[in-house]
Amino acid sequence: MNNGINAAQPLIMHIDLNSCFATVEQQARVRLRGRPVAVVNRRTDQTMIVTCSYEAKAAGVTLGMKLRDARKLCPGLVGVESDPPKYRYVYHKLLDIMNDYSAHVTMKSIDEGVIDFTQAPDAIRNRGLESIGREIKQRLRSEIGVAMRCNVGIATNRFLAKTAASLHKPDGMDVISHENLRDVLGTLKLTDLTGIAERNQHRLQSVGIMTPLDFLDATPKVLHDSVFKSINGEQWHQRLRGWEVDDVTTETKRVGRQYVLDNFNLSFDEILMRLHHLCESVGWRMRKQGLSARGVYVGAHTFGPGGPWRKGARWHAMHVSDTPFFSDATIYSIARKLFVNAPPDIRDINVHCYLLERGERSQLSLFADELARERMVTSAIDEINDRYGEHTLHAANTLKTSPFVKTKIPFGSTRYL
Repeated sequence: MNNGINAAQPLIMHIDLNSCFATVEQQARVRLRGRPVAVVNRRTDQTMIVTCSYEAKAAGVTLGMKLRDARKLCPGLVGVESDPPKYRYVYHKLLDIMNDYSAHVTMKSIDEGVIDFTQAPDAIRNRGLESIGREIKQRLRSEIGVAMRCNVGIATNRFLAKTAASLHKPDGMDVISHENLRDVLGTLKLTDLTGIAERNQHRLQSVGIMTPLDFLDATPKVLHDSVFKSINGEQWHQRLRGWEVDDVTTETKRVGRQYVLDNFNLSFDEILMRLHHLCESVGWRMRKQGLSARGVYVGAHTFGPGGPWRKGARWHAMHVSDTPFFSDATIYSIARKLFVNAPPDIRDINVHCYLLERGERSQLSLFADELARERMVTSAIDEINDRYGEHTLHAANTLKTSPFVKTKIPFGSTRYL
């Protein structure tokens, strides 16, 4: 436990692409530049906005707002369906640029990354992180496109670097060190801190911690015993003082996909086709990480009181196998048996695999050669899908679902990139 503020040289850089998906669309389509743009996952007025350009934000458009409501605030809003291959391309270009400066690079999401310079060569560190930050901004514009912008935050740990990157959007660059930490926190609200939403804000305020500066001055005992009631209290004490507690690798607990039905009058067999598509996607993603599973979860929501666009009651069913499995056929076989008991009038479906294990060990089969053949076929299909794109090869039963069940933006995860 370090009680003082970390006075070391700030060597952690956080890079955040500004309104990434909307900006990528503006870069790809010149006529969208300077116009309010909203990226959606489906072209309907009821769909929710997943990201929007700064021109749209200036008119009051926000994430999660329905496209129909957003157009009332911003009549000139252009709705663009998401195009993940473009965003994956930009992700890899950004990753290539970042890797030029350090071997210790972590992508936190498809549009955010961290460069750790603590073990970078002296020749790199001696250039100064602010100089490198400006160079990265220029390289984004020259190597990806003139419309690309990013925020750069520099600090002694990941949390404060991310905080610095959020101070002056768009296209800002800020440094938080022991010299200006109190000044920076004095300009923020509790909910401006990543990880402090309304629930944690209420916990803090209930013990008299009303501002980030109060938070900084709180003792580890108060944060542990009265606020978070766990080791999370000590972690916040260290995090706010610039000590690193977030450089951790978390194990994947589950792999899954959710899908809002494209038509609310589908037959049971048509819904099963979409479920099959999801199972193939889940199997491919699971194997891509070298995992097998023992559990399958299938869930759905019924229509809500306001109609199919609102969630109603939740239904789910689960199955746990004695031995792990890995193939799409096995996942779908289990999911289909579970889904027989699903209620009518459902608006969405989801499936995920859990109780994950490393490797593809001993899926039960009556004949060893059958298992070996299944492994070979699955491996060959995955190799083709890895090369040409997910769902290039798939079950004939899902042939008609490709126009509807599309791969969407993988928010918060870079595992499949």
